[in-house]
Amino acid sequence: MAEYDPAIPVRIVLSGKFRRYSHLSKLQHITIPSVVFPNIRDVFLVLGGVVQSFFRLLFWRPKVVFLKGGYVCLPVGVAAWLLNIPIVIHDSDAHPGLTNRLLAPLAKRIATGVSLDHYNYPSKKSAYIGIPIDSKYKQLTPTQREAVKKTLGFDSRRPLTVFIGGGLGARQVNDTVMRHRKELQQLTNVVLISGTAHYDELREQVPKNDKHFRLEAFMSHGLPQLLGAADIVVTRAGATALLELAALARPTIVIPSKRLIWQVKHAHLYVDMQAVYPLDEDKFEEPGDKSLVAAIQRVLNDASLRETLSKNLHRLARPNAARDLAATIMSVTRKRR
Repeated sequence: MAEYDPAIPVRIVLSGKFRRYSHLSKLQHITIPSVVFPNIRDVFLVLGGVVQSFFRLLFWRPKVVFLKGGYVCLPVGVAAWLLNIPIVIHDSDAHPGLTNRLLAPLAKRIATGVSLDHYNYPSKKSAYIGIPIDSKYKQLTPTQREAVKKTLGFDSRRPLTVFIGGGLGARQVNDTVMRHRKELQQLTNVVLISGTAHYDELREQVPKNDKHFRLEAFMSHGLPQLLGAADIVVTRAGATALLELAALARPTIVIPSKRLIWQVKHAHLYVDMQAVYPLDEDKFEEPGDKSLVAAIQRVLNDASLRETLSKNLHRLARPNAARDLAATIMSVTRKRR
């Protein structure tokens, strides 16, 4: 995770999001108060954000506005368009979000995280660039991987599996790992990055000085090295996470969150290219389910499968994404008057 640079000024603008839930019908979206009233409120927040952004951009007079796609980008993008300031948007997800779909007609350039055939953006102003990632995400040699394992206190001759579910964590993944902890430890050393929300609860379940299991709440330093040393990484299907693992060329098992449609689409995309091994978290709730243990065992025992996953995932890496995105932004900068 990139550290915040205090030299870069940060300003807050009003914004709001449009709540849409796949498990609700269209009628429910306009009749359930907890959905309707926040959506109405957020319309006014967006309008307020447009006004705020208009005057700030008028004062700053930027040459270009770069927008990453979150809902806070909408009022800023509209204000930039009103002021005739060139807009560049970047879409990391294979499933374009509402903000980017609204801003696409206003943008001068559109950069994407996956190939253009997964989007409906105009081809004349769109380019497949990938997602900029930290340069620390690079392949480790076998000797380097052994050294990292030893630093963690593990026997470097045993395989290492790293489970990671994001900053806040993934409850189903965490619970499943803990439920099958002893079985997993017979196969591999385990590092579980639980997320801050679940760490204190899980810490009580882990014996002190366990030689084959390590629990971390979150890692802001050393994560590229840890993932690079892993024989298997088990993760959600976030766009940036997958491309970080592509740079590392690590055999990866994905467990997409079905509540997040873009993760499901990412998972399907990577599975179709035989770049990841998929797991369905719904099965974790079934009595006696051992699909996670079985998947770890299969990947560990099949060297050919690990090599296939590693090579195919690595082909998706875009090492020059940051440079190419910067060049795209600079290509539309307007001259100051």
